[in-house]
Amino acid sequence: MSTAALLSETDEYGRATITLNRPDIHNAFDDTLISSLTLELKRLDRDQSVRVVTLAARGKSFSSGADLNWMRRMADYSFEENLADAMDLAELMKTLANLSKPTIALVQGGAIGGGVGLVACCDIALATDEVFFCLSEVKLGLIPAVISPYVAAAIGPRATRRYFITAERFDAVEAHRLGLVHEVVRPGELQARSEAISTLLLQNSPQAMASVKELVAEVSLSCLDDELIADTAERIAEARASEEGREGLSAYLEKRKPNWIRG
Repeated sequence: MSTAALLSETDEYGRATITLNRPDIHNAFDDTLISSLTLELKRLDRDQSVRVVTLAARGKSFSSGADLNWMRRMADYSFEENLADAMDLAELMKTLANLSKPTIALVQGGAIGGGVGLVACCDIALATDEVFFCLSEVKLGLIPAVISPYVAAAIGPRATRRYFITAERFDAVEAHRLGLVHEVVRPGELQARSEAISTLLLQNSPQAMASVKELVAEVSLSCLDDELIADTAERIAEARASEEGREGLSAYLEKRKPNWIRG
């Protein structure tokens, strides 16, 4: 699916790229873009031929957050309308964070507000060395509530409190130190690094990667007790008995490529 504001394409290896396509307004999003992006992510998640999903953006900025025209409309919304609107954004963030396919964010220029949320929801984030980030909601009398679980999970509660309450900008080096981005590269190297990482991901079992994402989500919210230990043991037993688990082990022992590696 492609719209004027959103482009999506998948190559022959199953690498899908969604590109935010509103460069004239720094890829700010509104309710229409939120809906389109959510639907496209869900479609790609259902498509078994898709192995990796990359979120990119055209133009100078990754995303400047909420569109000003959308914000003007929200100012006249009732509480119920604002709640429905916020739930749509929450659904987008949840969909991206819980996607069964590995996700990579490619960040250039600036990421502000909800744009930071998109980065935090992705499994892997790459940024160019000229990127800045800002969680600016308090300057408008608002709070970054919907994105807060994902930002806090990425950079920890203490750093989250600082940047939520100061609304100060921080650069790619600081974002890397905090854990919001995994690698900082030069602008001309962003695409090549993304392709290198996606090539690594294509070597791995799709089901195992999906299970790993579920595993991390579960253990990060749990106490280290007997119940958690039993749960992790059950998960590895299920993986060993799965079709891909058996195939992976057989391929290793037989010194061949597993059947999920194409070519």
